Amino acid sequence: MNQIDPTAMKLTYIIFIVAIALASCNQSGKHEHHASDASTGDNPNSALYDQVMDIHDEIMPRVEDIYQLKKQLQDKIAATTDIAADKKQELEQVIAQLDSADRSMMDWMHTFRPLPDSVDQEKARAYLESEMEKIKKVKELMNETIERAKEIGSKQ
Repeated sequence: MNQIDPTAMKLTYIIFIVAIALASCNQSGKHEHHASDASTGDNPNSALYDQVMDIHDEIMPRVEDIYQLKKQLQDKIAATTDIAADKKQELEQVIAQLDSADRSMMDWMHTFRPLPDSVDQEKARAYLESEMEKIKKVKELMNETIERAKEIGSKQ
């Protein structure tokens, strides 16, 4: 009976998840941009909506960076038989931080639901301002975590 390489399975799983996330993001981003009617200027909140989506669009490709860095760090742990316990723990901690940053992006995307134009504009603006703060925090978390992972990865 053939055994399946666990590393190959993990890599396949990661590629599958990234593909789904990117496809979902591309579809929902296109749909949301058109659904908000941002291009007509009828909605006074369209500029704020566009700013939120610009941040999202800027950091979404970094999800792939997270997956690549996570794999590199996991491979480093697996390939280094004499790794010190504290170094291994540090690498595992950074991997957990990468997972957390990725999860924060996915959570934000799945909960972001701009209010329809028929809703009170003040309520819609308050929602978008709140989402702007959330996506800025996601961006900061992702960027900091990626930089930390690169730093840790290059030291080892």
